[in-house]
Amino acid sequence: MKTLSYNLTVLLVILLMTCLGACTSDNVSDLQLSGNCTIEVLSLDNFEGKVNMANRTVTVNLPETYNTSSMIVTDLRLSEGAEANLQKGQTVNMEGVQNIHVTHGDLFLDWQLVAKRDEAKIYSFVVNEIYNGIIDQENKSITVYVPGDADITALVPLVEVSEGAFCQPVSGVAQDFSHPVVYTVTNGTAQTQYTVTVIAVSKPKALFVGNESSMSDLDPEAKEACLWMLANIEQSLYASFADIEANSMDLSDCKRIWWHYHYDGGVDAPDQVVAKAPYALSAKNQLRSFYENGGAFFLTRYATNLPSFIGTTGDDEWTTPNNCWGQNEDGAELCGGPWDFKMYSGQSGHPLWQGLVTGDDPHAVYTTDAGYHITNSTAQYHIGSDWGDYKDHAAWEARTGGTILGVGGDGAIVAWEYPAHEGKGGIVCIGSGCYDWYSYTFEDGYVEKFHKNIAIITRNAINYLTK
Repeated sequence: MKTLSYNLTVLLVILLMTCLGACTSDNVSDLQLSGNCTIEVLSLDNFEGKVNMANRTVTVNLPETYNTSSMIVTDLRLSEGAEANLQKGQTVNMEGVQNIHVTHGDLFLDWQLVAKRDEAKIYSFVVNEIYNGIIDQENKSITVYVPGDADITALVPLVEVSEGAFCQPVSGVAQDFSHPVVYTVTNGTAQTQYTVTVIAVSKPKALFVGNESSMSDLDPEAKEACLWMLANIEQSLYASFADIEANSMDLSDCKRIWWHYHYDGGVDAPDQVVAKAPYALSAKNQLRSFYENGGAFFLTRYATNLPSFIGTTGDDEWTTPNNCWGQNEDGAELCGGPWDFKMYSGQSGHPLWQGLVTGDDPHAVYTTDAGYHITNSTAQYHIGSDWGDYKDHAAWEARTGGTILGVGGDGAIVAWEYPAHEGKGGIVCIGSGCYDWYSYTFEDGYVEKFHKNIAIITRNAINYLTK
């Protein structure tokens, strides 16, 4: 036992001496971990970059049309003792982001080099928070239509410009637009001048109608549609049904009226139209007169109920859409992929369906993309002998006098028209739940492709009704 204890003691002493020897000054690491890996100055083609230490980026701002495919590093200064995989005098393709690897001994940092063309554009011009300017980027002009009684000597425009740019006169300041006003947008080396012309319209050629006294008070769905119209259809204005009823707007030059009617939870059957849209029916005599004198209507969502109330289908108000529903805007359904309805047999050549973004099915009208939230607000005609008033499509056309343009997957009529006849105006109706302007949010990665068709269909309809 004494011999075993002695041997253990000797072994522990040897281990202790070994550990002490490993900690002497002769065994320190040879890693070089002092110094900086900083880019202090970097210029491309003599354009000095902006160095962002926090994000380790260098951004070189360039003129708007500058060729970035072959740029020379004209200056490069690093922190003392540092080296990089980029050298002064080197030629680089700056069409994409370049990675710069900076080292100092055994330290290193990666930087990103970005070439960014200065852009000086106006993307939105809204007067008095209501009237959207029509922007012509090619000719650098903006046209704004306002009601004839507006004081154009003191209008307040809100101007949205390119990121990093500023404009003069500044946004939010009242201007006298009795003559064209030049707005100058500046962003680094880029500068663009837009000539803004405000036209007071006493006789609009097109109207978007709604319940509210001001367009800004419309529900988000209708407001989005109205904003598009004011920005894209010349001499178009917003009017309330109260304006129509009171004959306070001169419609002698007006050729078409668009009503896009949203109601959370839906509007189903004529009695609900009476209860939920009394303001529209209060003006039905004026609307009927407009129609009978050649005025055209574009009616979407629950507005498709209107024709039955203004005599389009005779005096039978029970020819309204018989299959209606909808969700609330703030709880709209998520689209997992494109939604669509079908062009009716023989109607693929109709003006309404021209110029659309197409998908796998050449007869499908695609209207949404994955990540879009939709209320699926629908006002359609169920067809079939199981229930409803129409045993087949021919029976619907015979009773209503309409022409079918689009159907759902089950054959329900979701798009139709009442052609102009005997001096009366034409009416185009879209009651498909796929026709939707506003998504209260978008999922990450949302990319718009097919939703562009909503605007294309709308423009087609308005142009078609004008003819």
